[in-house]
Amino acid sequence: MDKTFKILCPTDFSECSLNAIEYATKLGEKYQADLVLFHVLNREDYEKLSPQDTSGKHQMAFVMGKLKNLQEAVLGEGIANGLKSCSTVVKEGSIVKQTLDFATEIDADLLVVGTEGVNDFRENMIGSRASRLVEKSDRDILVVPRKVYFRAPRKLVYASDYLEEDKVAIQKIVEVARFFDSEIDLVHVSSTHKALDKSLHLTMVEEIKPFVKYDKVNFVLKSYKDEVALGLENYLQTAKGDMLVTLSEKKSFFDQIFSKNLSKKMTYFINKPLWVIKSF
Repeated sequence: MDKTFKILCPTDFSECSLNAIEYATKLGEKYQADLVLFHVLNREDYEKLSPQDTSGKHQMAFVMGKLKNLQEAVLGEGIANGLKSCSTVVKEGSIVKQTLDFATEIDADLLVVGTEGVNDFRENMIGSRASRLVEKSDRDILVVPRKVYFRAPRKLVYASDYLEEDKVAIQKIVEVARFFDSEIDLVHVSSTHKALDKSLHLTMVEEIKPFVKYDKVNFVLKSYKDEVALGLENYLQTAKGDMLVTLSEKKSFFDQIFSKNLSKKMTYFINKPLWVIKSF
């Protein structure tokens, strides 16, 4: 019997987490998945949502009411379109730890989390919850910025670094692309202009093609003088990519993306969903 795909979506009821729920629901419909809306009780977040309850006496009732409303909205839209189920879970403790522990407990296939986008990535990324979840999760994770509302992706941009894992990752990406009839740009961004880059690229293309089994894939090699992350941002903008996909192994790439010193021009990239493939 095939295992049902499971999506875990943490929510603190903020705007950015609501966008994440929308993405989780739409993907859940396509995967015919079980979706779990997950909340970790947090006093600081609760005070922002309900400042009148200074004692926290009504926190649990408030949270359960919010989750029920979200669940009803998801079920009302998602079940008719293929979503298998939507449940809610509340835990207490550290948000990051509880989320990761529960993902392991239910054997989640994908985490979908919201982030504040430009401010969160540029100014607070090193210490943000989204960053820590990306860093510590052993499961695939989709990060959705606050200002990004769901639309069927026209193009997925996969940042390849010629790793053996690309052969498995591309199959996951193709599955999602088929859901939406999307194009895939498999892109390698280099900071040099050496002939060796082209030779390696051609070799990689020949090795990975047998694993693709999808017609709408473009293999692209781009060279930029700037940092690799900025080069990729430039490519996303010019190619009109709707989602960036990368592997967790690309540590130097993440160091650039999550750096507080990242160029302020890099706003296009951090206003697109980021899908980090972790599990193979």
